[in-house]
Amino acid sequence: MRAIPGAARVYILVVALCAAACVRPALRPETPWRAVVLLAALYAFCEMAARCPVPRRSAAGSSPVGAGSFLPVLLAAALLLPPAAAALAAVPGALLGRVEQRPKSARRIWRTAQLTVATWAAARAQVVFGGPVALGGGGYGLTTPDFPYVLLPAGAAALAFCLVLSALDGGILATAERLPLRTAWHGLLSRSLAPHGAYGLAGLMMAVLWRSPYGPLAALFVLLPMYISSWVFAQYHRERAAHQATIRALVQAVDIKDTYTRGHSERVGRASVLIAHEMGMERERIEVLRFAGILHDVGKLGVPTRVLRKDGPLTPEERRVIELHPEYGHEMVRGIGFLGEARGAILHHHERLDGSGYPYGLAGRQIPEFARVVAVADAFDAMTSTRSYRRGRPVPTAVAELERCAGTQFDPEMVRALVRALDRHGWQTAVTADEETRTPPSPPPSGNVPPGNVPPGNEPGNKPGDKPGNVPPGNGPGDVPPGKVPPARPPAGRRTPEGGQR
Repeated sequence: MRAIPGAARVYILVVALCAAACVRPALRPETPWRAVVLLAALYAFCEMAARCPVPRRSAAGSSPVGAGSFLPVLLAAALLLPPAAAALAAVPGALLGRVEQRPKSARRIWRTAQLTVATWAAARAQVVFGGPVALGGGGYGLTTPDFPYVLLPAGAAALAFCLVLSALDGGILATAERLPLRTAWHGLLSRSLAPHGAYGLAGLMMAVLWRSPYGPLAALFVLLPMYISSWVFAQYHRERAAHQATIRALVQAVDIKDTYTRGHSERVGRASVLIAHEMGMERERIEVLRFAGILHDVGKLGVPTRVLRKDGPLTPEERRVIELHPEYGHEMVRGIGFLGEARGAILHHHERLDGSGYPYGLAGRQIPEFARVVAVADAFDAMTSTRSYRRGRPVPTAVAELERCAGTQFDPEMVRALVRALDRHGWQTAVTADEETRTPPSPPPSGNVPPGNVPPGNEPGNKPGDKPGNVPPGNGPGDVPPGKVPPARPPAGRRTPEGGQR
């Protein structure tokens, strides 16, 4: 119990006592024990066999809200049995269900008490609304109302189940994390209504088949698709977790190698998502675009560390090495299938609308849409981030610079979308390198900015070690007109975006 605050322990104890009170009336001979045992065994088997990850957890353990593995079995019990018997059927499966966090005993008690009280409430609600079960005559085996009248008690049971689970979940969040109840309950019910409506329909179908001439065996026809959907759900979340782990590992590697831009990738991903929402992109594309923003500089892993961290001006050869990082990044991620359009953004985020960017000198609509979004997000964060060698520019100044370069370097549509998003949501600037351990030196009389090295593209027109007027085109607002330093082109034999040789 050490990981659970005292107030949460008391709350769990109170809910457990309520669960015991709900179950106690079932401990008598007239209870339909055959049905109770069958349903309890069925739910316990499902919980042990599924091992499905729970997408949302409460502060006291794995919350059943949103898991939905086999909750229709409990709703079927609520429709088939008297309230106390239905609550009892939930106990074995809840005790045997998967609990990931410690202390497991306390969290298992909480889960069992929560499901028991919710199942009892669901059974009571369907009785109140004249459902399949009536307390008279033992409360079991009576005729089920005809369709569509049966939907009323079934809907009442699903709604009561959802309300009780959400209320109890909000209570444990409030006590465990010391949150106001209003804050803890915010959004819980709205997120749970739709799935619990589906669970209610599945539970009703199972209850109807249970009472059919074929008996309890027919209910297994409902459980089979439920098990398949649960397995697919588990596989999806495992794959998604693997994707997220891959992204995190790559970003952490970049941050370790280039400490001057720590956190930059995450913020570019966030700014790219803001732009995408304003443009009305589909949800699936927005997620891929977020990956593109986060991984846009992954190619720095292929740039020698001595070049990335060099103190002083870069030679033209060193600049060309750094300007190959989009190609390095594209080669690193080209085999990661789930990135999709993000691969093109990683390769082309330093292209310019006027064709003077790198690595391929694409112009206008030749540049992939994702690359045009990431280019704006990259430059915006580079200008507004405070780093160890200089203060970040104010957001209005950065926006004005983006608007000045719209049409030549940046896509005006993307710039306008970012401006709308900033007006709507604002922007929290952040320190990219550790200012407490680095003291910004004063610029020397020669005109060089503070020593250090930030690769082209991360700091528009203000790289430490650069002399004013010597920033390669395509690195951000404030760079000099094309022609000062020719944009790097891939040497002969390098792979083109289409996969050919040039």
